Amino acid sequence: MSHLAWNLILVWALAAFFTFAAVINILAPGPIAGEYQRWGYPDWFHFVTGALEMATAVLLALTATRLSGAALGGTVMLAAVATVIVHREYKRAVPPVTVLILLGVVAWTAL
Repeated sequence: MSHLAWNLILVWALAAFFTFAAVINILAPGPIAGEYQRWGYPDWFHFVTGALEMATAVLLALTATRLSGAALGGTVMLAAVATVIVHREYKRAVPPVTVLILLGVVAWTAL
């Protein structure tokens, strides 16, 4: 029973994380828009990121699509890690790597 409770807490925490990240990326306040620009992404790319993050949150929340949500979220986090590593912002890779690991745990338990 406790395994199930911890798994659900992790899933809902990740769904909340991706929902929050989606809203931030879709709204793209000044500093966020500036980062996308500095990294060389097109002006509209924050909408794509936000949409993928919102889709991840929804997929994670539903038991039937949880594995797909973990896979999509993992892809988004891999892209985030690649972006900051390419731009030599190594310390900024820690949060997306952490989320990637947690998504791996969710995927493992969803199998």
